[in-house]
Amino acid sequence: MSLNIIVLAKQVPDTRNVGKDAMKEDGTINRAALPAIFNPEDLNALEQALRLKDANPGSTVTILTMGLPRAAEVIREAIYRGADSGIVLTDRALGGADTLATSYSLAQAVKKIGNYDIILGGRQAIDGDTAQVGPQIAEKLGLPQVTYAEEIIEAGNGSIVIRRRLEHGVETVKAPLPCVVTVNGSAAECRPRNARRVMKYKYAASTSEQAGVSEVAEKRLAASPELNIAEWGAAYVEADPEQIGLAGSPTKVKAIENVVFTAKESRRLDNDDAQIEELVKELIANHTIG
Repeated sequence: MSLNIIVLAKQVPDTRNVGKDAMKEDGTINRAALPAIFNPEDLNALEQALRLKDANPGSTVTILTMGLPRAAEVIREAIYRGADSGIVLTDRALGGADTLATSYSLAQAVKKIGNYDIILGGRQAIDGDTAQVGPQIAEKLGLPQVTYAEEIIEAGNGSIVIRRRLEHGVETVKAPLPCVVTVNGSAAECRPRNARRVMKYKYAASTSEQAGVSEVAEKRLAASPELNIAEWGAAYVEADPEQIGLAGSPTKVKAIENVVFTAKESRRLDNDDAQIEELVKELIANHTIG
């Protein structure tokens, strides 16, 4: 059975190095101040999608990402690994969206794509760590959802079987199709780029990226339709202006602070059992441990 799979992927700022310029005055992330990377758990989701494609000949994997035009890089990275095509949902009106507005915008885009069996995405993005967008999309589309997925065991004949990784163990569940699945970072890592696909798709470009390209590049894109990455705006997906971007976002970030823990004092111990025992008793007495 062939499957039409949509993978939700996000280009996120690398939050491992958050500086003073990471947030704008309006409380939104200054994405230009941080290097952009493929959201890690979305790569786990992509691998599950590609495994389904491998197991079900004729299946397709479409990447959907929302962000700045440069987010097309996420789509190229996914195509290098085996995805078939991608869509960049980009519009100034979408800027500053919280999870509620983001899920609404993506749900509208999914409706526009149509004809899907499975919607996959990472459990959460590292720039927000909310784990809310996937479940909210499922609610807006009226679809069943499975969260914390670690492995998709099988899919077909109108259902999907998934192993979930929970805090105190694992469970295997079965859900009807179509459905939304969010994938844990404990799932299998995404396969590396395929060298042949890199050579074939390295010139793939979105509409914004095609502006101002050389004549040679124009001819290349015209001759190879598969190199054209679709770019959609808010109007194209028929999004309500009151439910997108800052206008549709009830959540506002008050501040971002980079906290560095430093020790006020230190104590050096000799390799002596009595000193160690004394320290342990002290830590228990002041409730640091125990």
